[in-house]
Amino acid sequence: MAVCPNGHDSASDDFCDVCGMRIATSPGNAQAPAPSSATGLPGTGAFPTGAMPTGGLAAAPAAPAAPAESCPRCATARTGQFCESCGFNFAAPPAPSSQPLGPQVPPAASAPGADAHFSWTAVVGADRSYYDQVRAASGTEGEAIDFPAYYAERRFRLAGAQMRIGRRSVSRGLEPEIDLTGPPVDPGISRLHAVLIAALDGGWAVLDPGSANGTLVNGAEVRVGDQVPLHDGDRINLGAWTAITVHRG
Repeated sequence: MAVCPNGHDSASDDFCDVCGMRIATSPGNAQAPAPSSATGLPGTGAFPTGAMPTGGLAAAPAAPAAPAESCPRCATARTGQFCESCGFNFAAPPAPSSQPLGPQVPPAASAPGADAHFSWTAVVGADRSYYDQVRAASGTEGEAIDFPAYYAERRFRLAGAQMRIGRRSVSRGLEPEIDLTGPPVDPGISRLHAVLIAALDGGWAVLDPGSANGTLVNGAEVRVGDQVPLHDGDRINLGAWTAITVHRG
């Protein structure tokens, strides 16, 4: 079992199953990357609270979650603040009413509105201009990742109550509806990076449950836990070069 620079246990020894960060070739001598505010590349996310190394470059392991704790929504074993499968926020205080708090994926819409007859499609491709921005902001860190020479455009029809975006993890039993595992692999994408959520009026919104490198909609950062409504032609950027454009009709 490999350990990523943020202290997560990972069955994969190249990129972390939990946060998508690059794992050093030699786990026993792994060094933590310097914290950076750059978005979109593995190894550039900030250290979790309390995990900043103070006496050298070795990464301090994150405090382990209670072994027996599981998600109250989907029963998935806890691996961090947010559930790997549904985005439940373990740190959110109890709600005074029956409404849940935090970046949680709502249940399926029970009464679709007038726009429900429209179909929505997510088109996944590679965005060179976004990649150039990420690389310029990341400095030398960005030089380790190349823009793919070829990326076949893929289409996903949006259906159901939610569509998870991320990378498949056999060890965790995670199979997102929009699977960006590759090839080519965008190492800046977390196992559970974002979630598309169906709205009552037949539209869709995007939520970032706490990905390592963040999510953008039309160039604006999506705050963790916020549901950002989507419109025909909106572009979602994530990872080092991935773009998802949503179309209605």
